[in-house]
Formats: sequence, structure tokens, C-alpha cells
Amino acid sequence: MTSISADESPTTAASAADDRAPDAGGGRRRALRRAAAPYLLVAPVVIFLGLFFAYPMFEGVRLAVWDDDAVLPLRVGADLGAAESGRLSQGATVEILGRQGNLLADADATDLLTETWYRVVVEQSDGSAVEGWAPASRIRVRDEHPDGTPRTATIRPKLDQPGEPRTVLREKPGNVAAGTAFAEPRASAAITETAILEVWFDVRGTAPAEDDRGWVPSRFVQVFGDGETGRIDRGTAGEFTADFIRKMFDDRFFGPAWSTTLVLLALIIPAQFVLALGMALVIHARLKFNSWFLYVFTIPMGMSDLAVGTLFFSIFTGNGLLNSVLNGLGVIDSPHVFLSPQTQNWIIFAIVVAEIWRSTSIVMVILVSGLQAIPDETLEAAELFGASYWQRVRHVMLPLLKPSIQVALILRTILALQVFAVVIALGGGDTVTVLTNEAFRQYADFRNNHVAAAYALFVLTLSLASAYFYLRSMRTDAEIQR
Repeated sequence: MTSISADESPTTAASAADDRAPDAGGGRRRALRRAAAPYLLVAPVVIFLGLFFAYPMFEGVRLAVWDDDAVLPLRVGADLGAAESGRLSQGATVEILGRQGNLLADADATDLLTETWYRVVVEQSDGSAVEGWAPASRIRVRDEHPDGTPRTATIRPKLDQPGEPRTVLREKPGNVAAGTAFAEPRASAAITETAILEVWFDVRGTAPAEDDRGWVPSRFVQVFGDGETGRIDRGTAGEFTADFIRKMFDDRFFGPAWSTTLVLLALIIPAQFVLALGMALVIHARLKFNSWFLYVFTIPMGMSDLAVGTLFFSIFTGNGLLNSVLNGLGVIDSPHVFLSPQTQNWIIFAIVVAEIWRSTSIVMVILVSGLQAIPDETLEAAELFGASYWQRVRHVMLPLLKPSIQVALILRTILALQVFAVVIALGGGDTVTVLTNEAFRQYADFRNNHVAAAYALFVLTLSLASAYFYLRSMRTDAEIQR
């Protein structure tokens, strides 16, 4: 409770309280703004990760393990709204038991069989007229409107068919509609309307495990030459499947791509780490031309993968720099072919050299940052106790560099698994291939998004496994004790 002094009137105290009230409210608002600030910063990050990382990742994994066309529902009638009578998987062989036309609902549909029906008014021989729908197979068009639509026709006779010689006119287009009248052969008719029907098949699976029966649109069935059998070409319902991953492993290019990727990992990463560490130690030594060294070492960071691949192609080609130098030194008398289908080892060597030159500076920058974080007092103390430079590197710098080495190796391994443009530039993608090249081949050449996604998922799995390996095998003492 606020007390009022003897010389302070109640009016003055109330006025002072009113002056303090806005300040208290403003302080609360400022506190709320400070508390909400981290959430306002997190929101854009979450949105960005969701749109450009989580969603593409989910779609890529879904493409690799989910088949949108795996199952085709069968219907009890020739109508998409009819109840399901069973399901058949994509590729299942079927027996065609019947066919029926149904009004085409999707005008943009492809790979389907259609029937054309005409609504006709037929003049009979007795002078009467009958009206109804007849299939185009029973109508011979005689005249057309200027826009190409049929106008007049005659009824085709039934040749070599015993029984009723007249053509049935139906109430609606389709063989299942009720008949309304009969049209005489060769009678003249006026065409008043045209209807396009999609053919539906009454099918039954031939496999013991898939013997369901029902109606399906023709767009989903590939009919064999006998007209009585076929197979389900695609479905309309999806399911989880490992078929795309199996197709990836069965791909004849998978083995060469996998082995080449492993060879590149084994050759590039150790050599690159040693070179990057040496370059980082040169920068950390603060030599006279330290800044010049830093600028020169980071030049490759400004070049794209394809540009580096093209640069080294010009070095290793028949009239390139390497042949010119060897010829000038008298090592060779004529240009040597380094990049050809018969010299795969040279192509791999060129890729390794190009990749080491291109991305060693990335590893170097990470290691330089780690070296700069090591306190000078620690290194001076080691030197004071008589440790030589190489002893300081081995026993002081490298242990303290473990977090930076982890980041560098994880990043470089992921980049080595994703090498693509340099391989294309130096090997064309056929003589020497890698996993990412096969993912691109499946997507661009074979138009198989699912198998391409399976390759991408395999590369992602390798990247995550390598990251886990580095994080577990290069833990610091503090991390081990946790």
C-alpha cells in the first residue's frame, strides 16, 4: 500500500499514480515484444524449411516407395460411380468377358477406346419415320455440314448375319439402352446428334491370387491381339512398394555407378583433407604473404562444377595443356588420348584431380575457422613446455579441431556423393558413371521418376549414414562422457 505523506495531498498522489500507470503498461508491452521476438524469427525459418526442404524431401521419398498407379478398382457396372467389386494390380493379366460403351466424361483422356453413336431420324419404306441412337458401325455417312459434322446417312445392311436384318435404334447411346424402333437396311436418315462413348471392359483376373471380376474403362487396359485377353496397364489407386528400389538395384548401370562413386570417395576425401589441412596451417601460420595465399587458395570456390569440368577437359583432351607439356618435355612424341571409352582409369583420374582442385578450398575454409578458434594461449603453453610444431599440430590442434573436421568431412563426403557435372564434362556420363548421373538418366532419358527418386533416396541414405559415422567416430571427450 502506498502511503501519503503529511505534506502531500490526496490529489497530488492520485496524479502521480496516473503518471506511473502508462509507464507500467508500456513496460509490459515491451516485455511481451521481447518475449515474442524469438518466435517471430523462428516462424520464417520454419516456413522456409517446410516449403523448400521438408515438402520436397517428402515428395522425393514418396516417389521412391509409393506407386500411384499400383491398383485398379473394379466396378460392378460400367460407371465410375458404381460400387467396387474388387481390385487388380498393375500388370495383372485379365480375361475380357464383355464390353460396353459409356458416355465419355473426360474429354482430355488418352489411350482409350471409343465408340461413336448417332441420333438419327430414319425414313422407312412405308413413309413413316423412326428415331433413336445407332452405333457408327451401322451408319454410312453421306453428307456433312460445313463444320464437318455429319448430316445425312443411310442404314448399313447386315451382311452374312442371320436373324433380324434391321438395325435396332436405342433410347440412349450404348448397347445396354432399351430399343425404341427398328431401322430398315439402306433407309435414308438424318443425323441430329453425335455422342462419343468410352469402351468399358468386363474383366476377370487370370491369376489365382487375383481373380476378381468387374468393369474397368478401356484407358486402363491393354488389349492383346486376340481381343479376348489383356493386362492392366495402370491403376488409379496407390500403395507402398519396393519395386522401384528393386528396379534400381537391377539396373545394369547401378553396379558401375556404385563402384565408381566408392572409388571417388576413397581417392578424393583423404587427399583433399590432407591438402586442405596443409593449406589451413599455411594460413594460420600468418606468413608474410598470408592474404595472398588465402586469395589464391579460394579461387576455385568461385567456379561452378560444370565450369571446372570443362576446364579440366581442355587440360586432358588430345590438344590440351597436359599433352602440350609432355610433348614439350620430350616425354611423348604424339598426343596421348586420356579421355576415351578405352581409358576409363584416366577419366577417373581426371575427375579426382578436378574435384580435388574444385572443392579443397571449401574444406580449407572450415579448418581455418576452426584453427582461429583455438586460443593462442593454448598453443603458446604447448610451445613453452617444449612441444615442436608438428607435436603441437598432432596433440593440440587436431584434437581441438575435431568439431571442424567433423563438419568438413560430412560436407565433403556429401559433395563427393553428389558429384555430377564434372563426371558429365569429362566422361560424358556413359564411359564413367556415378549414382547422381544414373538418377538424372532415369529422369531425363527414361522418364521414370520413381526409379530416379529411388537413386536420390539411396544417395540421401548414404549421406545420412556417412554423417552419422563421422559424428560417432570423431566425438570429443566431452561428447563421449555425456
